[in-house]
Amino acid sequence: MKAIITPSPLCGEVNIPSSKSASHRAIISAALANGTSRVSGVTMSDDIKATIGAMKALGAVIEADGDDYVVTGITEPPKSAEIDCGESGSTLRFLVPVAAALGVKATFIGHGRLIERPLSAITDLLGFHGVSCQYTSNVNLPLIVEGKMPAGVYEIGGKVSSQYISGLLFALAYIGERAEIKLTSELESAGYVEMTISSLKAFGAKIEKTENGYNIFPAKLNAKDTAVEGDWSQAAFFLAAAALGGDIKINGLDKNSVQGDKACLDIFRNIGANINWEGETLHAKAGELNPVSIDASQIPDIIPPIAVVLGQCKGQSIITNAYRLRIKESDRLSAIARGLVVNGISVIETRDSLCIDGGTLSGGVIDGFNDHRIVMAFSIGAAFAGKQSTVTDAEAINKSYPKFFEDYKSIGGVADVI
Repeated sequence: MKAIITPSPLCGEVNIPSSKSASHRAIISAALANGTSRVSGVTMSDDIKATIGAMKALGAVIEADGDDYVVTGITEPPKSAEIDCGESGSTLRFLVPVAAALGVKATFIGHGRLIERPLSAITDLLGFHGVSCQYTSNVNLPLIVEGKMPAGVYEIGGKVSSQYISGLLFALAYIGERAEIKLTSELESAGYVEMTISSLKAFGAKIEKTENGYNIFPAKLNAKDTAVEGDWSQAAFFLAAAALGGDIKINGLDKNSVQGDKACLDIFRNIGANINWEGETLHAKAGELNPVSIDASQIPDIIPPIAVVLGQCKGQSIITNAYRLRIKESDRLSAIARGLVVNGISVIETRDSLCIDGGTLSGGVIDGFNDHRIVMAFSIGAAFAGKQSTVTDAEAINKSYPKFFEDYKSIGGVADVI
């Protein structure tokens, strides 16, 4: 599919979908807990479907009730299971250690670029602790995980993916014995780990942050009803629209959220957008844009919409510490650079940075690289471009935000998705 977008002001009010990151964590926590929990306000997407299917395969009972999911925790894990992670890196990296903690012989499969995304940091670590992790092809999936993961001390670097640390936290909290995670390098995307800890604590886990990692104390996970908050990473696209020239009100966000992508609020303010809370609604509108320097290490998922706005800022902006964008659903660093160049923007791309000389987005034919965040970011930019644009792979939005183009049109966007 492709989206043919005619420039048009984006102005209006949007109800932001619930956080995909928080939904993953709430569903997994509930599935590992004793008893039955209700997880309310879940916005369905392909990634969340993958996590629900995976937890069912591992023995949880999960039933839909509108936008709520009633989750009965695992009481008797199966001896073996096939877990289809779709294209969801979160599902895969969270659940490899979880399957080991449950003692399930699990075969993990996936699709798209997920089969190539790195796994060795977690599989090597589990192997050191006696869990067999067998690669069965010349890529990373299918992967067979077999053996019972013990409590203990787990040493792992923090720069490859915070999802590994989250997966260990889920697994060790479920085991419920004294354990420790030691980080051998600085943790990137730390906000996502804080989300995991917050979710697990809500279900009764006892986790303490240390100078170089986390202590997990003996505790049982017990059922709890929980509501999923709005998604700051999705809100970033609408804040980008406002910065580029829109006037948008966003409903459903938590002012006190621990989501790391809440950083988009201050970033877009620094770029020049006028953003203020009006009660529980976030009101954003255009201001005078300024070039800025951005460290991407903690916020890789919101770099695409930020970069599109920087393409419209007169002057030079720099995005640094961005190598991890290369191992997402696409090589996002390259995808961003190519999309900006198609729009007539000068970009210098290095191994882990982009130097953007902002100007005026021209519009053009932009490759979406089958990446939901690339498609959405450049669709936002196309609304303010000088001519009609075509963004390929529009169906990629189903990974995280299936109703994106509906919401886009509701605030004045002109998009023909064919």
